[in-house]
Amino acid sequence: MLSENLIALRTLKGLSQEQVAEKVGISRQAYAKWEKGISVPDVEKCMAVADLYGTTVDSLMRENSTESGLKLPPAPKGKYIWGTVTINDRGQIVIPKEARDIFELKSGDRLVVMGSDGEGIVLLKADTFEEMLQGLINAAGKVGE
Repeated sequence: MLSENLIALRTLKGLSQEQVAEKVGISRQAYAKWEKGISVPDVEKCMAVADLYGTTVDSLMRENSTESGLKLPPAPKGKYIWGTVTINDRGQIVIPKEARDIFELKSGDRLVVMGSDGEGIVLLKADTFEEMLQGLINAAGKVGE
């Protein structure tokens, strides 16, 4: 999975193996071995690669894929890709446990469901949405003063 993630991220960034190796402070051959899965970077180099690609060491080491098997690249820092979920016949989905833990979601929490034509659906904690909305209303009131 590390080797596949390195290839995907380098390709997405439009970099050559030589460019990545130079930025990380290693030889192109050493980086090529990482992508081939022949060797793995030490912790310091792994952190340097994660920083270069704007992701985390944890994300570099994980395999993310959809239910159909499509491999997903590591997400940027502060962003998450948990794969896919299936909608049941009642229109319900299960939010992955890691997502519930990270966003401190528990049974009974209210979520706002929003969307944009052709772009997707967003879930936002209702309290967060209401705070943002109140901030906008307050800011609009100050402009009119």
